[in-house]
Amino acid sequence: MKKSVSLISLDSSLIRWLSEKLRISAPDSPAARELSDGLMDLMEGRASSLMLELGEQETTAAGSDVLHCGALSIDLRLRRVKREETEIALTPKEFDILYFLARNRGEVFTKEQIYQAVWESDYLLDDSNIMAFIRKLRKKIEPNPDAPEYILTIWGIGYKFNDKL
Repeated sequence: MKKSVSLISLDSSLIRWLSEKLRISAPDSPAARELSDGLMDLMEGRASSLMLELGEQETTAAGSDVLHCGALSIDLRLRRVKREETEIALTPKEFDILYFLARNRGEVFTKEQIYQAVWESDYLLDDSNIMAFIRKLRKKIEPNPDAPEYILTIWGIGYKFNDKL
């Protein structure tokens, strides 16, 4: 499934208005703080654009931050990954890439989209960097990295997390 992306140009008066509305009446949530920080970055020239994503609905059930994908469980709160109850040590960026792909199961992402979703600061965007992270992730999470079942390559486009698990 292809995601629809919209580009909206904001002028400085609208950014100031949105920032003020967030300051006055936004819910106390990480997403509201991130949006406010992002708008501030736009106003102060530290960013030229923002990428917004509609998050999953929050639930109050215990363990709602854990994704279960086949034999893998990915715990966002503890930043822990297990395969069949065996913990897998991941670097912070490996975890972020895995969580991003798993939370968007079945959606195909280009290397650039993965980069934009995971890296908050400037980093050398090079296809080989993303490919190296995916290769290392597969070695750690896949039962057979040469025949991946979790992170699938979509030739000529990028990667997706298997939605059939």
